Amino acid sequence: MASEMSKILIIGATGYLGEYMVKASVSMGLPTYIYVRPITPNCSSSKQQLHRDFESLGVTIFQVLPHHFEFLQFVCIHLEVVISTLAVPQHLEQIKIINAIKDARNIKRFVPSEFGNEVDRVRGLPPFQALLDNKKKIRRATETAGIPYTYVSANSFAAYVLDYLIHPHDRREQVLVYGSGEAIAVLNFEEDVAAYTIKVAMDPRACNRIIIYRSLGNIVSQLDVISSWEKKTGRNLKKFNVPEDDLVKLSQTLPHPDNIHPAILHNIFIKGDQMSFELEEDDLEASKLYPDYNYTSIDRLLDLFLVNPPNKPKLAAFA
Repeated sequence: MASEMSKILIIGATGYLGEYMVKASVSMGLPTYIYVRPITPNCSSSKQQLHRDFESLGVTIFQVLPHHFEFLQFVCIHLEVVISTLAVPQHLEQIKIINAIKDARNIKRFVPSEFGNEVDRVRGLPPFQALLDNKKKIRRATETAGIPYTYVSANSFAAYVLDYLIHPHDRREQVLVYGSGEAIAVLNFEEDVAAYTIKVAMDPRACNRIIIYRSLGNIVSQLDVISSWEKKTGRNLKKFNVPEDDLVKLSQTLPHPDNIHPAILHNIFIKGDQMSFELEEDDLEASKLYPDYNYTSIDRLLDLFLVNPPNKPKLAAFA
């Protein structure tokens, strides 16, 4: 299986999770390559700066137009690990990645872009289920192609969700509570999601397996988060309840893709689907697989928010 110095290609490196993934790979001393759209004068200044940051870290950048996947096949011949962090609208584009990997015959591990709920064991309202079904199509295509894989169920991105729930930048005095607020979710800090993923992509134990990120310190309810934030800030937040029926109705009436957001909120914070199943014998859990890794608990992340709230997260999916 992949060696400690495997060359890693990250696709979607300038996206929300991709940036964390690149930095995690570089921090572990791995030869890191990224496959991104070409930088043009019309690109945002932040994206241009991100490219410069990657270059300063010693990252090798392939700037390629999205439809030139024949070049990806050439790239794969010289690499061992491919990690995709493509965003939700691009998930089915990974079929082209799978074909390139299959033709290259050199990749020892492929990690498709999931990083949310365990797609084969949960179900959601139709707009969210369509997203889950696309991820399942990529799983089945990977297996049919005979490509060594690791599927990552990272549940929810903690910094993004905490920013959404408690608005630490705005110091709001009120918060929304979905349903009863008691459903249990799993919120993992983005840096930890990236670090674990780089580790499992090279770990023989994770080959052709599903790995679930479900650390004890990251298993919380909305009410847990709000209560902890109130104690840390010394404030009492006014809570406004959002009934289940309201989220269901929004998922049915909002235009696509706006209808996906309430469907995801319903799945995580009404159904509690991220903790709706027990781990099976073949499942791997990240904190048990790497007990020496010091992951960031929700309590610790709230302390970081209190001292120095991170930049407002870019748009990302919850699950």
